[in-house]
Amino acid sequence: MPPKRCDLKPGSRVRIVLKKDQKTGALTEGIVQEILTKSAQHPHGIKVRLKSGEVGRVKAVWHADG
Repeated sequence: MPPKRCDLKPGSRVRIVLKKDQKTGALTEGIVQEILTKSAQHPHGIKVRLKSGEVGRVKAVWHADG
């Protein structure tokens, strides 16, 4: 199950799948600028906008302690 909305905040380092990469599952790493999904969770991942402007669904969150 992908991370929940409560696991994310602006400034979080994440790996997302972009719309164009959904078939391959290629991940893009970046910093969250804005959380776009309003619900607490989503089966395909919470949709976010990265500081780079790219939009995709979160598949993994990088934690500072790990």
